[in-house]
Amino acid sequence: MPGMVRWIMRIIMAGASGLIGTALSSTLRSAGHDVGTLVRRSPASSAEFRWDPAKGRIDDAALRGADAVINLSGAGIGDRPWTSARISELRDSRLGATRTLTAAMGRLETPPAVFLSQSGSGYYGSAGPQVLRENAPAGTGVLAGICADWEAAAHEAPAGVRVVTPRTGVVLSRSGGALGRLMPLLRLGVGGPLGNGRQYWPWVTLPDVAGAFAFLLAAPVSGPVNLCAPESADVNSLIAQLAGALHRPAVLRVPAPVLRLVIGKLADELLLASQRMEPAVLSAAGFEWQHPSLAQAAAWVAGATDRH
Repeated sequence: MPGMVRWIMRIIMAGASGLIGTALSSTLRSAGHDVGTLVRRSPASSAEFRWDPAKGRIDDAALRGADAVINLSGAGIGDRPWTSARISELRDSRLGATRTLTAAMGRLETPPAVFLSQSGSGYYGSAGPQVLRENAPAGTGVLAGICADWEAAAHEAPAGVRVVTPRTGVVLSRSGGALGRLMPLLRLGVGGPLGNGRQYWPWVTLPDVAGAFAFLLAAPVSGPVNLCAPESADVNSLIAQLAGALHRPAVLRVPAPVLRLVIGKLADELLLASQRMEPAVLSAAGFEWQHPSLAQAAAWVAGATDRH
């Protein structure tokens, strides 16, 4: 895979059972890396280590001798309605996990060389058609606040640890992910754009997310990294391409007021927000995408290509 790390590393991963974590674990292990995972239950193998991030507890043996730590831990953003209790859970699950990891690194005589700690495109709030590079300011809203605090917590890692906070966009996957509920509708020919469809979604395919994380383990970059494809697209274009690759119509637009009625605050921040991100840091560092264009991504999602 382009940009793959060229030497064997010992990597500890939090959040390995999620969509990104599962794909990334497979990618790293296929390249020969030693990947250990943090689990909240009793370990089932020597590659698992117990932790309880809500209480700040972790088996310190997990990070001992690790070259890198990857943090993908956090409650699902779109899984449940955003009650005040759920918003607190979204924040606390991310900050608790990140601070548990940075505190554990601080207790080590030799901390890991690199800490990749997930963030999200929600950092930018809703910015309309403005092109967003990594130096753009944080936006406003629930997600922007969570992402800003999440990134700040990652930078509590000990001095000398290279901290990278990938701001991951909308992950396109053949199953699950951001379009998990929309894809079955599109396959049936009854899906369509959300709102006016002119909002930009910073999309990226799951193989490219895994590839980018693997690339960032060795690339000489730090700080925020926009993790999205180089071709920007609004929702109208995104849905049209996906539907076209599936040979289905996509004409049933869902108006913004209906979305707000059905899912409340989630609609404005997850579905109607516009983030025209540009992956400036990844491009400058020489990362090579498997699916740089929306046409390629749509073909892959639809299963029209065998490339993984």
